[in-house]
Amino acid sequence: MQGKTNFMQKETDQWYTSWFDTPFYHILYKDRDYEEASFFMKKLTSFLNLSEKSKILDLACGKGRHAKYLNKIGYNVTGVDLSVSSIEYAKQFESENLHFEVYDMCLPYPDKFDAVFNLFTSFGYFEKENDNLRTIKSIKEELKPNGFGVIDFLNTNYVKNNLVPTEVKTVEGIDFYIHRYLEDGYIFKDIRFTHENERYFYTERVKALTLEDFKTYFFEAGVKLVSCFGDYQLNEFDEKNSERLILIFN
Repeated sequence: MQGKTNFMQKETDQWYTSWFDTPFYHILYKDRDYEEASFFMKKLTSFLNLSEKSKILDLACGKGRHAKYLNKIGYNVTGVDLSVSSIEYAKQFESENLHFEVYDMCLPYPDKFDAVFNLFTSFGYFEKENDNLRTIKSIKEELKPNGFGVIDFLNTNYVKNNLVPTEVKTVEGIDFYIHRYLEDGYIFKDIRFTHENERYFYTERVKALTLEDFKTYFFEAGVKLVSCFGDYQLNEFDEKNSERLILIFN
């Protein structure tokens, strides 16, 4: 069974396709701040001056948290994700202007959009380094001439300086034992827990990308950095103190 202690996720290809598809992933992160997410979407769409019914592509949309809200406030939204279970769940919310599909964001989606969003650190977890650049190139292909790409990433410098090495988080009666560390240019999170007398082990891994790394990707992809923010209130990015790295480009 995938995910037991004898299954080492970080030694496999595309660890995220198995972890993201488990119910445990969604249990662990069930308490994400929906109010903050809604506020961020309002601020972001206002900053981009997106008109009503603008077309938005939500890359790595998960169960559709952001996509549903964007549709609720008047946008035509397509959400894509590699996780089959997440998309199956999200499809219950589909409507005339809200659609979900299993899709690899490294590949250009066959449509054009006013904005393409990649939110909540849904970037940098690829096994192949070149897939980071491929994804940005794909976003470029997906944008209309005056469209904007948005990547909402963590601020690596802040994470390094404020890393909490160990934590126990209890959700729905499950004790998740979490170990965070830096290794070989990546930020790792080992997650161990027991459920119904079965022991599980998963590892999340994201590349420790900096603003300079993204600038290099953007140059190679032929896109231009327009704005850079450091939090969901869209305050100016500060390399030392900002928790987020929010990049807007076209």
